[in-house]
Amino acid sequence: MIKIHLSRLLGERRWTQADLARKTGIRPSTIGDYYHELAERINLDHLDLICKTLNCTVSDVLEYVPTPKRNRN
Repeated sequence: MIKIHLSRLLGERRWTQADLARKTGIRPSTIGDYYHELAERINLDHLDLICKTLNCTVSDVLEYVPTPKRNRN
């Protein structure tokens, strides 16, 4: 699974979702989807804008967390 750490990054900077939307030009609803980890896809241009605006790296925004294997009995 991929975790999106946008809520943590914005909280550390005391920015709102609206602040980020304004500074990046990304629609507020899209920022909201990323913030609440509801997005099934992330636009690479958006990721680039977010990283530039927050002065961070992709690995600060996204994290791969292995999905636990299920027992199939």
